[in-house]
Amino acid sequence: MLDQIHLLAAVTVLGVLEQAYFFLQVIYARRAFGISPPKTSGPPEFERIFRAQVNSSEYFPIFLALLWQAGLFFHQGLAAALGLLYLYARYCYFMGYRASSSERLGPIYFSTGVLWILIAASALGILHFFLSHYFGLNVLQLLTA
Repeated sequence: MLDQIHLLAAVTVLGVLEQAYFFLQVIYARRAFGISPPKTSGPPEFERIFRAQVNSSEYFPIFLALLWQAGLFFHQGLAAALGLLYLYARYCYFMGYRASSSERLGPIYFSTGVLWILIAASALGILHFFLSHYFGLNVLQLLTA
């Protein structure tokens, strides 16, 4: 079983580490700009870092659910590769947003595209499972016949 999920687990750990890095950046920004919790407003430089971290945290559960569904029901290797692309895009998003709000756009569009591919892989994998498990239809065999 572990050989079927080890790549997904590795990408998950990398994602958690990335989230921790983003969180630490907010702590450093709070110290640099003298903004104590629970305040969330301050200079634009701080607010961009704070928003980048919050936005990334909001999407993280969606990413994890899709990563694991696509990996378990479609293909672990493809899901893990897409997961790495997503994490890289999120890193670029964070760094871009940190520099300027307009520099976040390219990476956010790319990471959203990756999520859509994960949605498609998840849906196809789950559909294939239901059709084969409950109806005895092997879609792959039907397509290649």
